Amino acid sequence: MNPVPSYQTVCLACGSVNRVDNDRPAAAARCGRCKTSLGLDDASELDDLQLSRLLEWSQGLVLLDVWAPWCGPCRAMAPNFASAARALAGEARLVKLNADTSQMVRRLGVSGIPALLLFRDGRIIERKAGLMSAQMLAQWVRGHSSAAAAS
Repeated sequence: MNPVPSYQTVCLACGSVNRVDNDRPAAAARCGRCKTSLGLDDASELDDLQLSRLLEWSQGLVLLDVWAPWCGPCRAMAPNFASAARALAGEARLVKLNADTSQMVRRLGVSGIPALLLFRDGRIIERKAGLMSAQMLAQWVRGHSSAAAAS
């Protein structure tokens, strides 16, 4: 079975939908409209509008970390999440949402932080709570990536 040759994602700077080829490095992906890096190898901070647009238009896996600046475990997980974003570049998009400034947290059913929500094509497929290492995050996401390829 051949891998998908490309997928679409959203530029967080201008909101435009971009097609990304799988045969190019994710870190080099740039927006076709504003030329900004798409940040596919970063754990980008989003607001509610950006998250809504990302979930509406992105294909594939998106891992959302719901956090708050006052939360010790959230702060401890930040470098792990950033490391996982680099490791999963091109396989999944990793993004962060501040629970203190978001109105979507309740709608997403988040009751405690840090909360991890894994989406496929805009729909939640699994949730986890608590501190995880970068290796655990990557393994969890890749488990869902290979499950999609098998079906």
